[in-house]
Amino acid sequence: MITIQKSTLAFLSDLRKHNEREWFNDNRHRYLEAKSDYESFVQALIDEIIKFDPILKGLEAKSCTYRINRDIRFSNDKTIYKTHMGAFIVKGGKKNGDRFAGYYVHVEPGNNSMIAGGAYIPPMSWLTAIRKKIDEQGDKFIKILNDKELKNYFGSIEGEKLKSAPKGFSRDHPNIELLKMKSFLVTRIISDKEIVSDGAFNLILKASKAMKPLNDFLNDY
Repeated sequence: MITIQKSTLAFLSDLRKHNEREWFNDNRHRYLEAKSDYESFVQALIDEIIKFDPILKGLEAKSCTYRINRDIRFSNDKTIYKTHMGAFIVKGGKKNGDRFAGYYVHVEPGNNSMIAGGAYIPPMSWLTAIRKKIDEQGDKFIKILNDKELKNYFGSIEGEKLKSAPKGFSRDHPNIELLKMKSFLVTRIISDKEIVSDGAFNLILKASKAMKPLNDFLNDY
């Protein structure tokens, strides 16, 4: 059974305490080991997810995983490195994260690891298409959101909302609260103990399978 190694969490925890280039360079071997461990985990997930989401066939972990270096060009936070590892398993890889819903796998010490998915702040053209589909197929969307397996793994859908009805929709629309949403997300937090356990892989895989109907709805535009 493939697992996230405890040494990967230990490296990320130490990086949080020593987020400096010199320390990172001195511990690059630990980073490379953690990176390899994480990418192997993600690739194994992709290989299994393809079985129920074949549109991802041929996808590789390296196309889905994010760099450890932070983009600090326009940020007041000048911390150099991320203290987590993330991958967005989505059609075409992470570069298509603003075009398609997918499966996000996040490993971070401090009980901050997670499996998540859906559409995060979709561009207006995509958001407009999602709202149009909710308007036309609201009952289908609600049925997906109320699915027992989805609720078992993730609870309720979440995301920032508009304060008023979006343009073109009435305030008394039966699905106005869903139409107000600017993101459509599901998230399952995973503890440090759980993410390094033998059961983590199956948990993330089963949660991803439960999420697929939601992603399919959001991607059909």
